[in-house]
Amino acid sequence: MTLSGEGWARRNRLRRLGLPASLLMALIVLWLGGLVWFARSIPTDIADADSTTDAIVVLTGGSLRVQSGLALLAAGKAKKLFVSGVYHSTDVAALLRVSRQSPEHVACCIFLGHEADNTYGNAVETAQWMRSEGFHSLRLVTASYHMPRSLLEFTRAMPDARIIPNPVFPESVKQRRWWSSPGTLTLIVGEYHKYLLALARPMLMSESAAEGER
Repeated sequence: MTLSGEGWARRNRLRRLGLPASLLMALIVLWLGGLVWFARSIPTDIADADSTTDAIVVLTGGSLRVQSGLALLAAGKAKKLFVSGVYHSTDVAALLRVSRQSPEHVACCIFLGHEADNTYGNAVETAQWMRSEGFHSLRLVTASYHMPRSLLEFTRAMPDARIIPNPVFPESVKQRRWWSSPGTLTLIVGEYHKYLLALARPMLMSESAAEGER
């Protein structure tokens, strides 16, 4: 069977569309595989609940995080507690009142950071405070789904520090069957995208710097 000119043109168009379609499919498979890996990397427990560190660091974003940090400080798990990303109008007394868990005998050991407004900022702010205190180890308190990205940023900011993850587990996050809960699925997909952006940020910043030098 001989194809007409129109038939050959149609076949060529399909061939040209074949590569982008294959590439799109490969990207989808890669994205899904990365999402599954990311979901599995979210901690389901506290791997090291006993070790002591120089500091406990809490990233704001939920009362459960602050309560856990205060309990760890009261239990003697660290010398000082640093809460990063606190509103400028919040002081230690207000933080203790809001937490509804007020171990006021440790109020002297609580320090607040007011400059950070994202996870990268949390890491930078904490690294500056750690250096000022001469500390070399910390217990990091944040939500379980936030822990992979937090560890990435904190490890970059403090490559020589010992960082012990201490996740907290919000009841609203259905972590074990995350794919079956629309709310948790949306949360984890969003956090996965933020993790990918954080992973690529050094390269993007290098490219921006190179552009500025031209």
